[in-house]
Amino acid sequence: MKRAAVAFVFLVLAVLWAEEPAEFRFALVGDRTGEVQTGVWERVWRDLSGSAPAFALSVGDVIQGTDDATAEAQWRELLGTLAPYRKLPIYFTPGNHDVWSEASAELYRKYSARPLHYGFDYGPAHFTVLDDSRSDGLLPGEIAFLEADLAAHKGAPAKFIVMHRPSWIMDAALRNAQAPLHQIAKRNGVRWILAGHVHQLIHTDFDGITYYAAPSAGGHLRLSGKYEDGWFFGWTEVRVKSADAAFTIHELEGRRTSLDQWGLSGLLRK
Repeated sequence: MKRAAVAFVFLVLAVLWAEEPAEFRFALVGDRTGEVQTGVWERVWRDLSGSAPAFALSVGDVIQGTDDATAEAQWRELLGTLAPYRKLPIYFTPGNHDVWSEASAELYRKYSARPLHYGFDYGPAHFTVLDDSRSDGLLPGEIAFLEADLAAHKGAPAKFIVMHRPSWIMDAALRNAQAPLHQIAKRNGVRWILAGHVHQLIHTDFDGITYYAAPSAGGHLRLSGKYEDGWFFGWTEVRVKSADAAFTIHELEGRRTSLDQWGLSGLLRK
């Protein structure tokens, strides 16, 4: 009997390991709003679904929001756009257009089926999703959650921190190695910090950490609106292999670039 029980346990573990391979791809999706551009979000999802990712990770702003009275209808509309992809797991991040009040927070939890902050694992990777929807930086409660979540997943080979607002931009641009978020990431072996919000592709690497703000997936383009400045519609394919990850940026008009072609000031290799 004991041998049978042990054999059953090993069988279950083998199945679980087989379901989460050492190498996988996921789709990183930028803002749908604010000021949604008609049809762009739907094109992004048609494009990314063709690559058959393991899951999609949204960096927030999926409804226009700001009004408690209309938010539920907007969530239902959003889920309608995602209905063709219901078999694809989606991990949401709360953006400022998604959550602005207690009522909107409850709707976010209901319709995204995700908490305001949480962690999840896939294969060799651990993702910590944070809530900065109602603040320009990470509040003390979010920092505490981040540190606790990372401490509980020390053994994960690849670690990602995900938030909506890239409040790290100035620290990353100035190479501020003393910034609290940077210090937490360094202590815990985090290699990638992801965000959205600005609707512009922004990227920098320093001190072993990649900072990346995803391009728009439907929210309006600002300033120059030029592709080479990081203003375009698209999505990002992230291929994770063991402790490493490679990013491919898919622009809707067909251009493909790697992350090392982009910097804080736009396209580096044109």
